[in-house]
Amino acid sequence: MNMRSIPFILILFIASPASTQTFNLKSSIERGKELYVLECQSCHMAEGEGLSGVYPPVAKTDYLKQPAPFLINIVLKGQSGEIVVNGAKYNTPMPAQDYLSDEKVSDIFNYIRNSWTNKGAAITPEQVKTQREKNKAQ
Repeated sequence: MNMRSIPFILILFIASPASTQTFNLKSSIERGKELYVLECQSCHMAEGEGLSGVYPPVAKTDYLKQPAPFLINIVLKGQSGEIVVNGAKYNTPMPAQDYLSDEKVSDIFNYIRNSWTNKGAAITPEQVKTQREKNKAQ
């Protein structure tokens, strides 16, 4: 390799999408807070407390400890049937929110899973994309 090709290779590396799109959890949480207000708050309430017996809480909840693919599918496919959250039963269907982009689904989960004493690992847009593709293949 001659020295003239090195700058070209560096430009390719620096300009590649994979190198410029690193996941930033803090930014995701900040975007997720705004999206939560628009997409989730009307049912799950401003502080994530839900509505007793109708809409389950997303604050201080054991339910968000489910595996990421399970949680992602709740948003992409919706949920119906009885669920138990923090020992209380809920049976109000949640409609699919599959119109949300992979990044928006990721951001909402990252906000919810890291607010109101919840502690959860990040859900990345790539995880949402993968789950969306698995659902389409089924």
